[in-house]
Amino acid sequence: MATAVLDLDVRHLPAGLHGLQGRDRALALLRLGGVPAGEVYLPVVDGTIDGAQLRAAVASVMAAAGSEPWLAGYLASDAARHTGASLPSATVAVCTRDRPEYLQRCLQALMRLEDDGQEILIVDNCPSSDATRQLALAAAEQRSVRYLREDRPGLNAARNRALQEARTEVVAFSDDDAVPDPGWLRALLRNFDHPLVLAVTGLTMPLELETEAQEWFERVSRFGRGFSRIVFDSATHNPAHAGLIGTGANMAFRRSALDFIGPFDDALDSGTPTRAGGDYEMFSRVLASGYRAVYDPAALSWHCHRRTWDELRQAMYGYGVGIFAAWTRSLLDGELSVLRAACGWMWYRQFPALPLALLGHSGITPRDLLLAELRGCMAGPWAYFASRRQRRLTRACRL
Repeated sequence: MATAVLDLDVRHLPAGLHGLQGRDRALALLRLGGVPAGEVYLPVVDGTIDGAQLRAAVASVMAAAGSEPWLAGYLASDAARHTGASLPSATVAVCTRDRPEYLQRCLQALMRLEDDGQEILIVDNCPSSDATRQLALAAAEQRSVRYLREDRPGLNAARNRALQEARTEVVAFSDDDAVPDPGWLRALLRNFDHPLVLAVTGLTMPLELETEAQEWFERVSRFGRGFSRIVFDSATHNPAHAGLIGTGANMAFRRSALDFIGPFDDALDSGTPTRAGGDYEMFSRVLASGYRAVYDPAALSWHCHRRTWDELRQAMYGYGVGIFAAWTRSLLDGELSVLRAACGWMWYRQFPALPLALLGHSGITPRDLLLAELRGCMAGPWAYFASRRQRRLTRACRL
């Protein structure tokens, strides 16, 4: 049965929750004063969550979490309200390819952001139709929306185009299958309060958990990174473990990153043989270059996970390819620590789980997902070299 996804303010909990037929449990995001502070799974019986159970579960989670996430978020929000003019100027970029149904929902969410003069930039990557352009033109009647067509294939090529074309200090990126919360952009921007901060990410929650594939995605490859604000730098965090920083579905960069550390590597991520890893590698380079990245759960967005099992299996394969392709790029840059990270990935993640999965132990990641990821890891380095060759040939042909 499906899992309901709820958004609850712990100061105004309902007496009970009803109308949840067809679900056997619910995942509730818990907020204090609008700030994400925790999450809890709740049992659903006959379409209902009992009010007493709800309060007991919420009290337990909040007591374990303490007041730190809420207090930090509240103080930052309060400071932002009093110094709103000091927030950096921003462009919101959505890089998309032939997914108008997702893009329309994302644009509707972006229309609900507070209007601080931000521009919305739609980067249409190698489109096969005019649908995305028409959506962007329609949205432009409500807000400042600009459409760009990028014919070089690849998500990182589209991201670089956004950074090059933006006219603002910061570019915030949302995936087309994400739904940013109304306070998302301001929460990202207020973290650029130190000149060494080049990148900021936020909390990404599942938009829905309606299928088995979506449930497993949230279990084995979730985008959320917890409910505490974290500042990352190379003194405290290994650049080879930059995945802890966040996800490309919910991130922002100073546009000056192009000058300080260079563009996204266009041999990485979807639309190329490497399939993923572009955001991971960029985060790693931020830390390796002596700059900082910040994760702030107050910058909330909701992501629509893959709905079918085949899509999930392909995603797991792609993540395996992408992470090892990104580590290959870092190794070529002289970051030898990635060798230890790669060995640790296999030793602590893959090898312990695979025998149990092959034996059919319950609760272990299904073996076809583990095997798909493992195959991707093995293919990653070769995919990166193939992608680089492909890029060189493309550039040569254009010359």
